[in-house]
Amino acid sequence: MYGGDEVSAIVIDLGSHTCKAGYAGEDAPKAVFPSVVGSIDQMEVDDAANTDTNSGAAMEAKSNAKTPDSDKNKGKRKLFVGSQALGYRRDQMEVVSPFKDGIVADWDIVDNIWDHAFRECLLIDPTEHPMLLAEPSSNPQQQRERAAELMFEKYKVPALFLAKNAVLTSFASGRATSLVVDCGGGSTTIAPVHDGYVLQKAVATSPIGGEFLTDCLLKSLESKGIKIKPRYSFKRKEVRPGDFQPFDLDFPSTTESYRLYSQRVIASDIKDSVCRAPDSPYDESAYANIPMTPYELPDGQTIEIGSDRFKVPDVLFNPPLAQTIPGMESFSEFALSARGLSQMVIESINKCDVDIRRELFSSILLAGGTASMQQLKERLEKDLLEESPQAARVKVLASGNTTERRFSVWIGGSILASLGSFQQMWFSKTEYEEHGASYVQRKCP
Repeated sequence: MYGGDEVSAIVIDLGSHTCKAGYAGEDAPKAVFPSVVGSIDQMEVDDAANTDTNSGAAMEAKSNAKTPDSDKNKGKRKLFVGSQALGYRRDQMEVVSPFKDGIVADWDIVDNIWDHAFRECLLIDPTEHPMLLAEPSSNPQQQRERAAELMFEKYKVPALFLAKNAVLTSFASGRATSLVVDCGGGSTTIAPVHDGYVLQKAVATSPIGGEFLTDCLLKSLESKGIKIKPRYSFKRKEVRPGDFQPFDLDFPSTTESYRLYSQRVIASDIKDSVCRAPDSPYDESAYANIPMTPYELPDGQTIEIGSDRFKVPDVLFNPPLAQTIPGMESFSEFALSARGLSQMVIESINKCDVDIRRELFSSILLAGGTASMQQLKERLEKDLLEESPQAARVKVLASGNTTERRFSVWIGGSILASLGSFQQMWFSKTEYEEHGASYVQRKCP
């Protein structure tokens, strides 16, 4: 058993969009920063001088550097983690994510993110604190072992526990059984939780998350001729007192991925402030003459947003709608396979045991950043009432304040790790040394 009472545990929830880290027992994470990192290939910088002589070799080196986990490229790229380091524009800096399809593909980046959380954000020594890590509900065994290995071998943590996202959300609202609808950045996951365990066979996922909606909004605005200038591409000069004029700056060696990242930051803010889910399925004619909502962009120009306020969020409920947005055609095959939110909820519940369906219908929990969209809860409840069996009492629960909805996974972890009865559940360093990484499957179901 691990006596973790006198020293507080650290809870880390590394999501597809942001990483949340903080102390167990507190009500909100101390550190919240993007899960993407800036990366500059040191090879490219060196190669730039002698490209013409061995461009073949340089190309080979580049393609080589892209493969995750090849030890050759560890020293060859410099990573920048955290919102501050990312906010600063650097030449040739690519923005890369450690995830591919919701699962970690590049452990080197994850390692850097954890390191940033411990050393720069929380200012702790990981060897002194037990760690609770949140993981996706359908995380494969190999991933879990890899995480345990990295934590014990590199950070030498005294104890570790891996908990499923859905279970933590459920605990955050004080329930052991519920259906968790987690609308994250990279995907939407629906997972039934029964008595604190995820029912794996009924987990449903869809690739449509907050980032997809942000892209829809960005493309839709661009098709209307609205250019979103990234923060770094202009300076504001005071022409007359109180009157600022933007002046364009030119940075030819900024990478495409960094430009897109900077635009997404702005588009995501527009989405958060003006978008709301429509009460009924979106219909072009009904929203044609809707009043416009103004939004001021960082460069000072004010744009008007009309029907997009309702169209973009409706993509969650009706994915094929994304095809009607100019520039999103590339996702057509992807939008056709994706199912709407309410269909996924019904499908997931129908895959569960008959005896618990009723209980699941009456405790559907909304979690994740995208879930704090206005009117999302009401719309989901309305759609489910129409589609669910008569006997079911549909109740969609969402915490009233946005912070709790955004961080519900982290908050659940914070509650769990600070429970007295949980202290015997830790997977300790001695157990790891005795049984190896695969023991994580036994200790953290």
